[in-house]
Amino acid sequence: MVQLSDIQTAIIGIAAESWYLFEEAAPYLFLGFTIAGILHIFVPDEQILKYLGRSAGKIRSALNATLMGIPIPLCSCGVIPAALSLKKRGATKGATLSFLISTPETGVDSIAITYALLDPIMTVFRPLATLVTALSAGITENFLDAREPPKPEKKDLLMVQPVSECIGSSCSCGATDLSELSMSRRLMEGMRYAYVELLGDISRWLIVGIIIAGIISYMIPASFINTYFGGGILSMFAMLLVGIPMYICATASTPLAAALIAKGMSPGTAFVFLLAGPATNAATITMVLKFLGKRTAILYLGMIALCSLLFGLLLDYIYFSLGIEASSIVGSASELMPQSVKTAFALLLIPLMAYGIYKEMK
Repeated sequence: MVQLSDIQTAIIGIAAESWYLFEEAAPYLFLGFTIAGILHIFVPDEQILKYLGRSAGKIRSALNATLMGIPIPLCSCGVIPAALSLKKRGATKGATLSFLISTPETGVDSIAITYALLDPIMTVFRPLATLVTALSAGITENFLDAREPPKPEKKDLLMVQPVSECIGSSCSCGATDLSELSMSRRLMEGMRYAYVELLGDISRWLIVGIIIAGIISYMIPASFINTYFGGGILSMFAMLLVGIPMYICATASTPLAAALIAKGMSPGTAFVFLLAGPATNAATITMVLKFLGKRTAILYLGMIALCSLLFGLLLDYIYFSLGIEASSIVGSASELMPQSVKTAFALLLIPLMAYGIYKEMK
């Protein structure tokens, strides 16, 4: 029979593991959110949209949309209104699909936390795999789609809802041109976007991800992970089945992957989850099916599944050929930062997350 003291010990152990992960990630989360705020201020959507339409070509429009989406930190549900807004303004179907894949799979915040909790190899490999996946899907869709792309519904793009204002469930859709504001006002708007709107949008999922990672670190024995998820196509396919219908953002999925790798999961198997999990969920699949069509939805899922498995196998081969044991270097990059600095960032992040969640729920 389970004793009360055993439950208390487990809770304390899980809390300690979760806090450790949170401290490791906090400085890099701040860096990611700061970069997101800068992008919000200095990269106007209206100037980018002209590179996503039919005039850009079947390949270039998909490439531009992919490159546009990679640094933007949006989840798989939050990206839907942004992607559909691009499509309404005249983006090709392939460009819309590329943006729909590249944006939730990675972002400046998730790249930063990948460096903190995993290692430099995974940090570089993640956006590169995203680039290939999104670009392959977009180009394929553009060549398959023989119909005329939709024309913009309004000639004045400034009157159309800005893409970057629609983040997850908090959608403040205005037509304000940030370039018309003073530099101090623009900086304030960037801080508000990064540390209130964006942080509030992902905080709940980040907390859930860190707690689950803490449970994995404390409760699941390494022998179990080694036995069933140590590597190979079957374990990767199992992670694919788990990741595709699950709702989790790129940032929140990273602590889970770090905990699983530390327990003995192959980096390739964990990477399948990192690539497929943030890009899809049941709600997103439904929306793609409704607004982009059945063929596009099949291509969307098929390309993500195929690329996730191929890149998972490639990543395992890279670690094996280099003779690197992934579990031994997880989080090694963050060891360069003093513990006191990581703790200070974590303590500063807590009230900001609480305020962001409060504002998002209002």
